[in-house]
Amino acid sequence: MLSLLPKHIQALLSIQQADTNRRMKLRVKGLGLLLLLVLLALCSTIDVCDARRGKHWRPRSSPSSSLLRKKGKGKKGSSNRQHGSNRPSPKPPLSPPPSPGNGKGYQSPYQPSPSPSPNAPVSPSPVNGSGHASPKSPTPSCGKGNQPPSRPTPTPTPPQGAVFNVVDFGAKGDGVSDDTKAFEAAWAAACKQGASTVLVPSELEFLVGPISFSGPYCKPNILFQLEGTIVAPTSAKAWGSGLLQWIEFTKLNGISIQGNGIINGRGQQWWTYSDTDDDEDDDTQYDVEFERMPRVKPTALRFYGSFNVVVAGITIVNSSQCHLKFDSCQGVMVHDVTISSPENSLNTDGIHLQNSKDVSIHHTNLACVTQKKQQNIVNMEFLVVYDAGDDCVSIQTGCSNINIHNVNCGPGHGISIGGLGRDNTKACVSNVTVRDVNMFRTMTGVRIKTWQGGLGLVQDVRFSNIQVSEVQTPIIIDQFYCDKRTCSNQTSAVAVSGVQYENIRGTFTIKPVHFACSDSSPCSGITLTGVQLRPVQIPHYRLNDPFCWQAFGELYTPTVPPIACLHLGKPAGNNLQSYHDLC
Repeated sequence: MLSLLPKHIQALLSIQQADTNRRMKLRVKGLGLLLLLVLLALCSTIDVCDARRGKHWRPRSSPSSSLLRKKGKGKKGSSNRQHGSNRPSPKPPLSPPPSPGNGKGYQSPYQPSPSPSPNAPVSPSPVNGSGHASPKSPTPSCGKGNQPPSRPTPTPTPPQGAVFNVVDFGAKGDGVSDDTKAFEAAWAAACKQGASTVLVPSELEFLVGPISFSGPYCKPNILFQLEGTIVAPTSAKAWGSGLLQWIEFTKLNGISIQGNGIINGRGQQWWTYSDTDDDEDDDTQYDVEFERMPRVKPTALRFYGSFNVVVAGITIVNSSQCHLKFDSCQGVMVHDVTISSPENSLNTDGIHLQNSKDVSIHHTNLACVTQKKQQNIVNMEFLVVYDAGDDCVSIQTGCSNINIHNVNCGPGHGISIGGLGRDNTKACVSNVTVRDVNMFRTMTGVRIKTWQGGLGLVQDVRFSNIQVSEVQTPIIIDQFYCDKRTCSNQTSAVAVSGVQYENIRGTFTIKPVHFACSDSSPCSGITLTGVQLRPVQIPHYRLNDPFCWQAFGELYTPTVPPIACLHLGKPAGNNLQSYHDLC
């Protein structure tokens, strides 16, 4: 029929047909391009190309969900890190433990390894007890359209951090071989991991020389699990010219020492002679072997510049000087600890606090000590701090927010704040609570002692529910403290203000109360409630009445015996500066 049409019409129809065909081709190409774009958009939600790099094929996850998963692992890995102990875990450090990240160093606990044979190579790596192989990566595919692929089963997270047994690092544990280097190596490995454990296994005795477990580059939240016994060297060569500490932990965050083990300072070598500064006879005879020991005596266990410190369950005995010291620490908890030394030990404080804040020393389920002189003590659930040589607890300058309760103390010198202000220095102590304490045959009960010539202030102190038995002087404030034969008289003094005595009861052997305050800085704000102290006559001890000098305060209830020497009210013309002004 097209042939019957005129030629010019046929040409026009041919042009229209070609144009239609061209438009159809363009539409097909456009539709194909649109389909390609849709396909690319669907596949963009899946890491297809990750298959070339050997990675799992998985749907993308948001950063927040990944962070939550990491936090969950961190909490799981840092819990229940005790080994060989049925005791309750101490409270965790205040800061949360770090997340394990990619899982390195997070390994399951294991039992203490036996001592390796002398010919066996030492393996300084922790044991991986998980025993699970990683799941295989699924084969990537894009054949399921826009449906996301199923997630692979994740590798189970071990329940706790790596455990580094000192025996695995070469420690012999025979009490004779020097295991210092093995302890240092185990600590160095744990220090890199964080949230890990250094294990000192039970039934072994480790001879360890002076050692420092130090930061600040250690990862946080390290547990030192002490189940065996650590003993100090007794040779003079190990101490050189003298050291201030034997075992030291410095500049750490979240350090815990716990377990059933013992730290034995073997301080008998130092007790044999007296120091020139001690208020003792200077003509004491001592063996030539002991004479070689340095006059500078080390503290058994010291923490310096650390945060969130826990000491729980261990026993510290026979230190040459102080047993447990915290210097410039914050967030300290001590519980379930036994500290002891014999009555012939000199200057062996139980727990010594200095420049430390937020400290809690509290009760636990321990019986009283079993010395012959203490057979009459009623068994109670108390933290045992048995120290005849010096203060059970000594609180020095720079301390605040100190809470001590349910402590059994004696024999010894009692619980003391000070001495403060020695050599005309400034000393500041505030917010101290000592309550629910038993004291037996101590020299003093609760005491505040300051040197003449010092500056500063002791403020907001509460002594409550203190039971004393045959204590020489249960209550003391002494602003004329002197531990030498003679001390020069000086005018200035560390001020004492706001001291509460509540329910101090029991027996004394010399004097019930001794308030000796400075003329230039009288004691103010002393309050007494429920004080009942009765004398016990002991041969060679002369009983005395209460003594007060420049002491001002209030008697809220009658006392036994009557303390009529306390001046009621405030000192005349005394403009006591605030703690903020003085400190």
